[in-house]
Amino acid sequence: MGRARRERELVLEHLAELRSLPLGGMPEPAFRERLRAELLSGALLDAPQAPARRRPARRRPLLSQLAALGLAAAMMISSFATYQSVPGDSLYPLKRAAESTLVRLSSDDAERGERELASAKTRAKEVATLLGSAEGGTLVGRTLKDMEESTRSGISRLERAEPRSPKIKTFARDQKKVVGPILKQLDDSQLAQAEGYLDYIEGLVAPD
Repeated sequence: MGRARRERELVLEHLAELRSLPLGGMPEPAFRERLRAELLSGALLDAPQAPARRRPARRRPLLSQLAALGLAAAMMISSFATYQSVPGDSLYPLKRAAESTLVRLSSDDAERGERELASAKTRAKEVATLLGSAEGGTLVGRTLKDMEESTRSGISRLERAEPRSPKIKTFARDQKKVVGPILKQLDDSQLAQAEGYLDYIEGLVAPD
């Protein structure tokens, strides 16, 4: 496997792991250590090698090692902050771009569908977070719309790839548990959106 391809797969793995975190959650220590080790390993591999018949190069100075560690920490913090962002935050467009990249790089319709449904779950959690903040306002309606679009697209892809997939029912049940409790906090227009969405996913768990 080429190095460029392996690096791309590592990036995708990290994006997927960070994306699975609940809002307000922290990355596991094992993930942080692995990311740091990979970044340091990459930095060492990129360093120029000593030519043959020459004395070995001196060890990298402590300052360089600290710089590499600082870069690893900065990247981890930046990634974490991006995936904890909600609509209205400066890093939110980067979060959505990363999600879109994961969908585009999926290998088939089944994987794309699952990732779009994961995005819909994230939108539902964002709505709940926005309702608990003073800055929510019109962002709630937009996020509800994005949630429904991701859901319909993901369901369509998954049904094509895996007809009668149990993943669809599982998604619908999980999503109802998140969206249902927030209904009482929505205004009239938002309530209509959310109820229409719940009607749609209710049909996904109906008996065959």
